[in-house]
Amino acid sequence: MAEISDRVRRQPDSVPVGLATLLLGPATAVVAMAMVIPLIAFARYGFNSYDRIELMKQAWDIGNYVRFFSDPFFLGVLLRTIGMAFLATVLCLAIGFPIAFQLVRTQSRFKSIAVFLIVLPLFISGTIRCVGWMIVLARGSLLDTVIVTVSGARIDLMHTTLAVLFGIASFNLPYLILTLQSAIEGVDMELQQAAEGLGATPQRAFWRVIWPLAFPGVVVAAILSFVLAMNAYAAPVLLGGPRFQMMAPLLYWEFGTQNNWPMASVVAFVIMGTTLLLVGIASALLLRRR
Repeated sequence: MAEISDRVRRQPDSVPVGLATLLLGPATAVVAMAMVIPLIAFARYGFNSYDRIELMKQAWDIGNYVRFFSDPFFLGVLLRTIGMAFLATVLCLAIGFPIAFQLVRTQSRFKSIAVFLIVLPLFISGTIRCVGWMIVLARGSLLDTVIVTVSGARIDLMHTTLAVLFGIASFNLPYLILTLQSAIEGVDMELQQAAEGLGATPQRAFWRVIWPLAFPGVVVAAILSFVLAMNAYAAPVLLGGPRFQMMAPLLYWEFGTQNNWPMASVVAFVIMGTTLLLVGIASALLLRRR
């Protein structure tokens, strides 16, 4: 038994790098192929030409990209999508950060219940949540009745930018709160107490001590919310109506309704490229600040 114990002790604690690479190589190759091959196919489709009869003809033409970036309609949809993603991210941060900060600091026995209530909407699809918003914002609803009673005038809530903003923010908010909670929990709250003990007000201690330490996690949460908002589909379609266009519904329109697969590929690549570009800029700014 002693000899066996000595052999176990002499075994290395970690797997050699070469063996780990050999074990992870096949799975990594399969995942990479499953991601890269569709992207290559999409890239190839974007250079094809559209035909009403054959739907798509093999070609090497950049006309689809030229059309997208020269057409005011497509550029307007892209700018609207970026603006809505930015506003939804700001709204989620304004609501989510105080909630996440309070969750970290509270010692109440109901903390687990509060976390469960935050996670609960994730068990419901985004489409069903948007249908719930449609019921809340529809004419004749309780909210509409209260607005008419207080202001004396009827305000259209459905098929507006505000309705889409609320729908996207409600979908992204649980993800953002959970991400912020993890980031804030990594900050030692005793540092704020030490700053207050040295004469700083609670507000000054928060902005000079807690906020700089939690800022990287805030950026990560904001990036997550922005990416989700850039690809929002249910909220623009159900809450914005047919006249409110964003990139994801536009992609479905070009692919499923117009059957213009080359243009749909261009729209998909523009969504992906714009998202990666803005996320890369935010990451570079974060690294530079750190």
